Amino acid sequence: MISRIPGALLRGVMVALLIATPAMVLPQISPDAAQAMAFLAICAGLLTVFEYGSSYPCLFEFRDAAPFNRIRFMMLFVTVLATSLISRGMTEPNSLTVLLEIVGHVIGRAIDVPYSPVRLLVLMMPEDASVRELLLVRSAVGLSIIVSLLSLSVFVLLLGRRSWPLKGGSFNVWVNLPTFDPTGGGDVVMRLERDGRINVLVGLLLPFLMPVAINKASEHFGQVTMDNPQTMVWIVAAWAFLPASLFMRGIAMTRIAAMIDERRRLSSVNRSDLVTA
Repeated sequence: MISRIPGALLRGVMVALLIATPAMVLPQISPDAAQAMAFLAICAGLLTVFEYGSSYPCLFEFRDAAPFNRIRFMMLFVTVLATSLISRGMTEPNSLTVLLEIVGHVIGRAIDVPYSPVRLLVLMMPEDASVRELLLVRSAVGLSIIVSLLSLSVFVLLLGRRSWPLKGGSFNVWVNLPTFDPTGGGDVVMRLERDGRINVLVGLLLPFLMPVAINKASEHFGQVTMDNPQTMVWIVAAWAFLPASLFMRGIAMTRIAAMIDERRRLSSVNRSDLVTA
């Protein structure tokens, strides 16, 4: 456990930095909002330290199956930072914010078609929003999409070039999938394949469902709009990160199912050879 503490502390600091990034980058953040984000950052950092510092897992999946969580973290961090910089460019533009906005605008315009998830997200803006604000949101969405696609591509390439998720020739299902019960009934391989397909399917539908769900929640819990820069940053980041994360989880679970099935076949062949001998 002692050997885990330095890595757990580093991960906790990085997660806290991720949560606090919008408050540090965006201008004109109110003191109350800054204090709330600082509190959330501390809580998230402590949770990460306890999770990675303990010998027994609780919530975080694929804890010992790098680089799964590292890719997801970098995807979310880059998305939050880039979206925050684009929003900062509304009041304090510079060469970096202009470049990011141009890249996001090109991608967002290409996929902003009727009934697309991008159009649904842009329609969440208030009716009195200016054209500049609408273009800003579309640019942020476009940039977040390219970050998610690049992260997925990196993960798929790593799967093809290395024997992931094996670490030292072994894979502990309990440590890396603490919420998955291998004894829950049914064949483990079939359940992993089923869960993998479900994750991929939900990942496909989530970009369309999230704007609808937010609008429905606004009817019961108060209006949620993206006219506030911090709200816009986190909605766009969640809209891009969650589907890509579910895609990665579905691919990973399918890979684990294939690995277990291969081990079974090898064991069966070895037993057959022993019986024949």
